[in-house]
Amino acid sequence: MDTTTTPDPQRAPQSPPPPRGGPVRAGDRIFRALSSASGLILLLIMAAIAVFLTYRASIALSDNSVSFLTAFEWNPQGDPPAFGIGVLAFGTLVSSVIAMVIAVPIAVGIALFISHYAPRRLANPLAYLIDLLAAVPSIIYGLWGALVLVPYLDGLSRWLDQFLGWTVIFDMTNPGSPARSILTVGVLLAIMILPIVTNVTREVFLQAPKAIEEAALALGATRWEVIRMSVLPFGRSGVISASMLGLGRALGETMAVATVLSPGFLFSWHLLDPGSGTFAQNIAAKFNEANEFGRDALIASGLVLFVITLLVNGAARYVIGRRKEYSGANA
Repeated sequence: MDTTTTPDPQRAPQSPPPPRGGPVRAGDRIFRALSSASGLILLLIMAAIAVFLTYRASIALSDNSVSFLTAFEWNPQGDPPAFGIGVLAFGTLVSSVIAMVIAVPIAVGIALFISHYAPRRLANPLAYLIDLLAAVPSIIYGLWGALVLVPYLDGLSRWLDQFLGWTVIFDMTNPGSPARSILTVGVLLAIMILPIVTNVTREVFLQAPKAIEEAALALGATRWEVIRMSVLPFGRSGVISASMLGLGRALGETMAVATVLSPGFLFSWHLLDPGSGTFAQNIAAKFNEANEFGRDALIASGLVLFVITLLVNGAARYVIGRRKEYSGANA
């Protein structure tokens, strides 16, 4: 029995697929060149800022008589000059942590409500309102905090001192002072970063696979079970990156903190007392009255804040890039 097969005359031989893409049009080349030039200019600007800050900071650090990273005093006009960022780093870190602890859970709850609970006729205006809050200038938040938030938090501070004063954190050593403390700054920063964290988190939750959600609902899962098993695991990286973007703004906020805080440049664990300042607030408060060397010292502290902000935003970008759904790598 002959088992040889004869070629099918009706099946034409397959030709190789045409090459992807055709000749590049002039408009595409121009757009690509402009995009590349814009990215290069941005890198050059960032490099120029880093070089300027490093040069001016080296002038001040060469004459500093104490450890710049660990000293708790700021007296660049002294003889010899003595200035350090220990207190500023503490105040910046504590206020940012307070802001993150308050803002992130609320932002995740709002994002889940808009994306999975609220009816569409309510979700769209609410999302638009949050977008508007993200565009409010920081000085407006600062004025609102000084005129409205501080008087209201004064009663809360006294309540915390009365019932939780046995702790070191909520012990108010000067009950007569207004609530211009690190705790107030943390609450204000939480309100400021809440729209940013909410917007990014909402967009991530909206990208959760609808097929998985519908399958879970078809199997009898409740809406919260669907969110807990599919939406939250899918959006974990997005929530982390959104939180770190909010942290970047909290670290570098200037005018709102300067309007609310009454710093004493003291290292203190008492969150209800005027004490530690922040990097940005210290620069804004002392730049005009400082001499040339004092400004170099402030620029040195700004260099530290610049590096911290770059690290935070770089870490957020790394977290986003790990997920193809957010980075566009699967496009």
